[in-house]
Order: sequence, then structure tokens, then C-alpha cells
Amino acid sequence: MKQYKVGLVGIGAVGTEMVKVLRQRQFPASEIRILATRERDEEVAGETFHVLEAKPEAFDGLDIVLFAGTEGSKGASKLFGWEAVKRGCVVIDNGDDYRMDERVPLVIPEINPEALDQHQGFIANPNCSTIITLMGIAPLHKKAHIEHMTAVTFQSVSGTGRSAIEELEQQMRSYATGSAMEVKAYPHQIALNVLPQIGGEKKEMPGFTSEEAKLTFESRKILGCPGLRIASTCVRVPVFYAHSVAVHASFRQPLTPEEARSILAASEGVAVIDELSAGRYPMPLFTGGGDVVNVGRIRVDPSVENGLALWCCGDNIRKGAAQNAVQIAETMIRRGLI
Repeated sequence: MKQYKVGLVGIGAVGTEMVKVLRQRQFPASEIRILATRERDEEVAGETFHVLEAKPEAFDGLDIVLFAGTEGSKGASKLFGWEAVKRGCVVIDNGDDYRMDERVPLVIPEINPEALDQHQGFIANPNCSTIITLMGIAPLHKKAHIEHMTAVTFQSVSGTGRSAIEELEQQMRSYATGSAMEVKAYPHQIALNVLPQIGGEKKEMPGFTSEEAKLTFESRKILGCPGLRIASTCVRVPVFYAHSVAVHASFRQPLTPEEARSILAASEGVAVIDELSAGRYPMPLFTGGGDVVNVGRIRVDPSVENGLALWCCGDNIRKGAAQNAVQIAETMIRRGLI
């Protein structure tokens, strides 16, 4: 098998997971070259890497570059992404700078791999909540054509990064000991609380946040439905890993819950856990660290015509970020695009 020289920009929560996923999936990498804001040595999963400073010449000789979008590298793809393409690299960007760019495919490999075929050297990884939501919705859309969707997300603190993970842990310890809680990562305490705001207000969607806008615009692009009606509320919850999404959707054709379960159970990257009477349904506690999106609580939504409600749960750092990016690279190799 051909071997590829892989670059990785950023070694925060997502970048670290990208290294783990590359190794776990036995990606054919002859080199993993990590780039960040400063040069140093970094240990990842028992392996020591010499991290290089990110600058244009550091991309020379690489075949594939993954931009993690973390560890101060937010916007790194704006600085170096197209420069890396000019130097012969295929860029897969986890950040949001180019997701809606007409030149850039926005891809979930299980859903729209054909979007890669016309790539111009730059591919975008969707937002974590978009990936987790659409893994449960897209297979049903292919069967019955979605016309309307509402979603409420319950997003873990790891979506913010290491500082938020550490802060939630610190606040939980402080609560247990009765000591003062530090509040830095978020505008309010996150332990024992939920925050119905992720991101700032989106000017194009008054009253909605940037995270909610991402779910709307990215879903339309990935599904190829520019007129799809979507409304969402994105909420940060005191969970370390895995995002959950309560989805209500209406379809052009009717789908029974039984048909939906059968379709999803046969879909790549999806597991159905749906036994309400036995207390079996997807939960972050058992989803974190997993590679599939779990779907359950599938039922008729009687408030709309041809409506279904479902509950999706997936690891936001793995399938919602690092794993999806690596899967894009694997898909491009299989399709002869690299």
C-alpha cells in the first residue's frame, strides 16, 4: 500500500485525538509531522513527537495536512491552508473558516463522499454537532426526503477544549469540598448548570448563536437541500465527552419508527439503541470514546405531518472531529483522489 506523509496542525484536544485515530486505524502514514505555534517535544499516547513551528516551508513534502482547529490554531487554516495546497498538500480542515466556501467540499464520508470528487485540494470537516445530527438524519432523508428539522443539542465541555475539561473537573471538586469555583472557560459556572449559548450571536440569524447557524447552513450544504427549514438551540452541559442531540424532523414521505430503526441499523457508522421499556437508549456516559453515532428514542412526532423524533449521541472529539477528518483522507485514497 502506498504510504503518505501526513501533517497535523495543532496538538490540543482534537489534534491529540487525530494522532490516536491515525494510529488506531493503521492509516498508511510514513510520517506524521506535527506543527503548532512553537517548537517543542510532545508525548501523545506514549509516542514522542518533535513539534515544529507552523510556517509555510514546514508543509513542504507533505501529502495530506489535517488542521485540528485547536490549541491556539483557530484560524491557522486561513494563514496556511491554501499555502499548503500550493505546496502540493491535500488539506482537511477541522475549523470553520472555509466550510461554506463554494470551492470547498464539506464532507461526512458516510453521507456525501461524492462531494470529494471535484475537490480543489481543500476539504472541510463539518462541525461536531452537525456530524452527530446528520449521521442520524441523512439515512432517513435518502429514503423519505427531509423537509423540516428542529434540534436541541446537549454539548460536552470537550468541544471547547482542554481548558474547559479541566475547569469542569475543578468545579466538581470545589463543589464536593465546598471551596470557591473558578469561572474562566465560560461566562458562567458549568458544573451543575446548563448554558443555552454556544458562540456569539450570528448577524445573519438574529437571536441565534454561531453554533446554531453552523447546524443550519452546514446541514443544508451536506444534504444538498439549500431550502431546508431548520431551527436549533445549542446548549453546553456539564459532561466531559460526547454530544447529544434531540431531533424532530418531518419528511415528504411517511416513515414508521420501525422502518427508521431498520434503515439506521443498516447504515454505516450508526448503532441503534432503542428499548425504552428496558431503559436502553444512547447516553454520553457510554458513547464517549466510541467510533459510531448511537441513535435511539425513535418515535412518531405527532405535531407535524410525517414527523419523527429521535435522539443522537456521538463522541464530539472522535466522530465529531478527529475521526471524521481521518475518514475523509481514507475515503479520498479509496476513490483515487490522492
